[in-house]
Amino acid sequence: MCVCCICRHVHEAGGLCIADEVQVGFGRVGNCFWGFELQGVIPDIVTIGKPMGNGHPVSSVITTPEIAKRFASTGMSYFNTFGGNPVSMAIAEAVLTVIENESLQEHARTLGEYLLQQLLKLQAKFPTHIGDVRGVGLFIGLDIVKDKDSREPNPQLASEIINNMLKKHKIIVSVDGPVRNVIKFKPPMCFSRENADFLVDSLKDVFTSL
Repeated sequence: MCVCCICRHVHEAGGLCIADEVQVGFGRVGNCFWGFELQGVIPDIVTIGKPMGNGHPVSSVITTPEIAKRFASTGMSYFNTFGGNPVSMAIAEAVLTVIENESLQEHARTLGEYLLQQLLKLQAKFPTHIGDVRGVGLFIGLDIVKDKDSREPNPQLASEIINNMLKKHKIIVSVDGPVRNVIKFKPPMCFSRENADFLVDSLKDVFTSL
C-alpha cells in the first residue's frame, strides 16, 4: 500500500500522520529537501533532529497552527530545559546556511547516484549475498540474503560484514530492517567520490573474504 493511501486511511479514521525526518531530512535524499516529499504527501506533524545541528543537540517538531491549538486546549504544557537557547539556534541556522551555500542537497543527489551504481556493480559480483540494492540520495541499503533465489534474509552475515568493515577498514556502518539484514549507508553530506570508492573497495574486500 502506498504512503498516500495510508495517510488517507489514517485521516479518515481521525488520526494524524507523522513524518520522522531525523535520518532522511535536510536534503539527504537529494531530489527533495524532506523525505516525505518523495511520497507525495504532506504530513500533519514533522519531527527533525540530529542533522539539524550537525552533532550539536538540537531538534524540532513542526505542525500546523490548528494541531498546536488542539494540543494547548488539552491543558497539557510543553517544557524543555534548553528549548530555544541562542547557541542551539545559531548552530541550526549555520547548518542551513552551509547546506544552501555548498549545494549539499544537489551533492547528495549526484554522489548518491554514483554510489548506487557502484553498489549495483558490487551486487553483480556477489549476487549470492546481495539480494537488492536500494535507496535514494545518500541513504542506501544493501539487502543481505542467504541465496539469490529465495532472497531469505541473512542477519548473521550482515552482522559479520559490518564487524569486518570496522575491524579491517575502520569503517562504521549499521544494519536495519525488521530482521536487521539490511546494511545501511547514510554518510555525512560532505562525503566525496573518493570516500565512496574507498567504501565500495572495502566492501569488495570483505565480501571476497567471506
